[in-house]
Amino acid sequence: MNQKLNKIKAQLSHCMIKDRFLLSRELSSYRKAPALNQKKLELFTGRVNKSIELAKQRLQCLPEISYPEELPVVEKRHEIKKLIQDNQVLILSGETGSGKTTQIPKICLELGLGVKGLIGHTQPRRIAARSVATRIATELKTEIGGCVGFKVRFSDHVSPLSHIKLMTDGILLAEIQSDRYLLQYEVLIIDEAHERSLNIDFILGYLKTILKKRPDLKIIVTSATIDTKKFSQHFSNAPIIEVTGRTFPVQVLYHPLDQREDEPSLVKAISEAIFELNRQQAGDTLVFLPGEREIREAAEYLRKHHPPHTEILPLYSRLTVKEQQRVFSSHAGRRVVLATNVAETSLTVPGIRYVIDAGLVRMSRYSIRSRIQRLPIEPVSQAAANQRAGRCGRVSAGTCIRLYSEADFINRPLFTDPEILRVNLAGVILQMKMLKIGDVFEFPFINMPEKKYINDGIKLLEELGAIDAHKNITETGKIMGRFSVDPRLGRMLVEANREGSLAEVLIITAFLTIQDPRERPFDAQQKADACHTRFEDTTSDFLSILKLWAYYQEQSRHLTQNKFRKLCKKEFLSYLRLREWKDILTQLKNAVADAGLKANPEAAGYEQIHRALLSGLLSNIGFRQDDSLFQGAKQKKFSIFPGSNLKKKPPKWVMAAEIVETNKNFARHVAKINPEWIVNLAKHLLNRHYFDPHWQKNAEQVGAFEKISLYGITIIPKQRINYGPIDPQTSRTLFIRHALIYGEMKQQAPFLKHNLKKIQAIESMEHKSRRQDILVSEDEIFDFYDKQLPEKLYSGHDFRKWYRAAQKNNQKLLMLEEKNLIRESASQINALTHPDTLAVKGFQFKLIYYFHPGSENDGVSVRIPVGVLSQVEAHWFEWLLPGLLREKIIALIKSLPKS
Repeated sequence: MNQKLNKIKAQLSHCMIKDRFLLSRELSSYRKAPALNQKKLELFTGRVNKSIELAKQRLQCLPEISYPEELPVVEKRHEIKKLIQDNQVLILSGETGSGKTTQIPKICLELGLGVKGLIGHTQPRRIAARSVATRIATELKTEIGGCVGFKVRFSDHVSPLSHIKLMTDGILLAEIQSDRYLLQYEVLIIDEAHERSLNIDFILGYLKTILKKRPDLKIIVTSATIDTKKFSQHFSNAPIIEVTGRTFPVQVLYHPLDQREDEPSLVKAISEAIFELNRQQAGDTLVFLPGEREIREAAEYLRKHHPPHTEILPLYSRLTVKEQQRVFSSHAGRRVVLATNVAETSLTVPGIRYVIDAGLVRMSRYSIRSRIQRLPIEPVSQAAANQRAGRCGRVSAGTCIRLYSEADFINRPLFTDPEILRVNLAGVILQMKMLKIGDVFEFPFINMPEKKYINDGIKLLEELGAIDAHKNITETGKIMGRFSVDPRLGRMLVEANREGSLAEVLIITAFLTIQDPRERPFDAQQKADACHTRFEDTTSDFLSILKLWAYYQEQSRHLTQNKFRKLCKKEFLSYLRLREWKDILTQLKNAVADAGLKANPEAAGYEQIHRALLSGLLSNIGFRQDDSLFQGAKQKKFSIFPGSNLKKKPPKWVMAAEIVETNKNFARHVAKINPEWIVNLAKHLLNRHYFDPHWQKNAEQVGAFEKISLYGITIIPKQRINYGPIDPQTSRTLFIRHALIYGEMKQQAPFLKHNLKKIQAIESMEHKSRRQDILVSEDEIFDFYDKQLPEKLYSGHDFRKWYRAAQKNNQKLLMLEEKNLIRESASQINALTHPDTLAVKGFQFKLIYYFHPGSENDGVSVRIPVGVLSQVEAHWFEWLLPGLLREKIIALIKSLPKS
C-alpha cells in the first residue's frame, strides 16, 4: 500500500497547484490510516489524473509568443527572464510606454509559467483590466476567454484553459476569502503599484505574509519610476530592474490661471490652450481634470467653442464600456480627451501629442477630528505631474501646458501620499475583518499608519456596532463591509433597512458623498437663499435634502434636458452635482440590493428616518446649553452652521452629519432628535451612574436612580430603575434587611409573621426591663437569613418562587425560635413583675413600656380612654411597678448616710 501511495505522491508535482495542496494533505491522512478503502483510493487517483490531464491540456494550448521589438521592455526580456527565474519577488520599474504592462505576462508564459496555475495580473481599475486583456489577447492572436481572460465586478471572462487573468485588485482581495494562499495562481503581477491605492497596499502586505508558505509563487511588482526602493525594502530587498521608456522630448509650458477669476476660468484656460496647440502640428490632446463634474463642465463649454473637426471625449472610471472604448478607436481629425487621473498611468490613450494639465486631483482625505471622509480637490504631486506630462511624448515630440506656475510645481510634494495615510481607517479595518486578514497592528503595510489613527478607526467601528468588544466583526459589520461608502453611511443604511426607511436614507447618504448642489454665489446670496426656501424644513436639514430630491425628480421628469439646465441656473442649483447625486444613488441602490436589503415601498416617518441616520452619527450629537452653543461629545462645543434651517430656532437636542472646525466648530446638516433614541441605539457605548439604592415595598424590589451619559453628554439625568440585576449583592443585603428583618413586604409568609411576632415580644421584654441586651443584634438576624437564602435572590418575586420549593422539604425553614433571638436571660420579666394592664377601681388600663432615656415617652405610659378621663385620679398611678421595687429599694439604701 505504501508503494502505491509513494507512486501517487510522485505524480502530485504534475498536478495543478490549487489541486496539489489539497491532494497532498489528503494523501498524508491516508498514510496515517490503519487501513485504506480500495474504492476511496481509486477515487483519489482519479482526481490526481484529472488534475494532471488539465495541466497537459493547458500546456498544449499555449499560444505562440512574439514581441513588438520597438518596446524597450522587449530589449531587456532576457535579463527580466533570468531575474524572474532566480527570485521569488521582482520589482520592475518602467516609464510610460515601456511596454511593461502588456509584455511581462508574455515573458512569464515563455518561462513556462501559467500552465499549472494562472498568471494573475491586477489593475487598479476595471477599464484598464478590460483594455489590457484585449491588447494582450490581440498580440497572442487569441480571443478573450481563451488564453487571456479578465474578471471584474459583474463580468467574468476566464475559462479553465486561460493562462493570463487580468482583474481589478479588488477582485484579488475578494478571492483571498475563499483562497487564502492564492493557490490558483503561479504568478501574480501587481501593476501600477506606484499608485499606492488601499487595495494595492493590502495586496502587497498580504503577499508578504504568505511568501514562505507559497515558495512556488512568483510575484512581480510593476511600477512607474516612482519610489521603487520602498517596494524592494518591503520584500526584503528584492531586486529592481528599470526599463526606460522609448519617449520623445516633451516641452513643458507654464500658463498659470488668473487667481482673481472665478471657477469658469479653468474651462476658458483649457479652451485657450487647445486653440494655441491647434496652431501647431496636428495631434490629439489629453486634458487632465480633477473629476467627472469638471469633465462635464469642460465638455459642455468646449462643444460650444471648439474648432471644427474636433471630437470631444470624456474618460473616467464610471463610463460604460462602450463609451470607454471610443477613446481607443481610430478617428479622423483632431480629438480632445478629457480625463481624470485614470489616464495618468493606468491607461495609455493612443495618439496623444499634447497634454493640458490643470494640476488638480480629487483626493480622498480623512479628518480624524470630524471622522468624515472628504474629497477635496488639491494640487497633484510632482511625480503625478511628471507622469501626466509623459503621456504626450509617446508618438513624437510633445507639448505639455501646465495651468499653474513653475514655482507652484517646485513647491509641491515629491510624491502623492499613499491612500492608507489618507483614508478613514475604520473602513480599512472593516475590510480587513471582512477578508479575515488579521490584526491591523501586525499587518505589514509598506507605510504603517499612526497608532492613533488605527485606534480611532477601531473605536469608530465599535461605536457603529461593526465589531464587538473582542474586535470581531458582527453581522451588522459584514453588511456594512459590502458598501463602498464611509462606515458611518454604511451603518445608516443597515439601520434604515431595519427601520423601514431605506428609500429615504439612500437619497440622504448619496447626497452626503457629494458637494451640495445648492449654490450661493457671492454676488447673489440673497437671491439664491430665496430660491432655496422651498426646500427648508425647520426641524431637519436632512428633510430639506429629501425635498430637494423630490423637486429634482419632478422637474427633470417633465422638462427637457436643456430646459432643466436653464431652470437649475435660474434656481441656483448645480446641474452637474445633481447628476452626480443621481449616479451615486444608483450605485448605492445596486449595492444594497446585492446585500439583500429592500427599500420601503411606503414613505417613512420622521422618527424612522432620523433614528437610522443617528445610528451612524452617535458621536455627532449635541445638547443646547444656551441660545446657540451646544455641548458635544468629548467636551467639544459647537454651533449650528449659519446656512442650516435650524439656526434661528435651535432645538434642545441635535445630531449633525459633520462638525467642521474653522474659526470655531460648526455643525453641518443638522436635525432635531429625541434623546431616548440615543439610549436605544448606543446601549453598548453608554456610561451609566447609579445612586441612592433603596427598598421599594410596593414593588418588593430594590430600586435606585440612574444617570445616563454618552461621550460626556448627560442624556438622562435621573430615572428610576430596578437595581437588583445591576448590583445583586447590595440588593440582596437591602432585601434581607427591609423585607425579612423589618417585614416590609406586601404579602408576609407565615414564617415571617412568626419571626416578627417573636422579635416584637423580645423587644417588649427589653422595654419592660429597661435593657437592650436581650434581643440579638440585627446583624445576627441578618446572618441567619444570609446562610439560608441563595446568593442571587434580591426581590419578593424571586424569594416566593424559591421559598415555595424550599419549604416542601422543611416546613420550619426560616423560622426563628427564642434561642435564636435571645442573647441574655429575661426570666425575671413576667406578668406579675411587669403587668400589661393596671386594674384600679374597676377600670382596666393598658400599660405601654418604652425604654429611651431622654425621650418624653421614656418609662411606662398608661392609655386612658377619653370617656373615663374625668373619673381618673392622679394618685392611682403613684405606685411603682412590682418589678421595679427592688431597684428602688437598692437606690434608696445607697442614698442613706454612710455613718
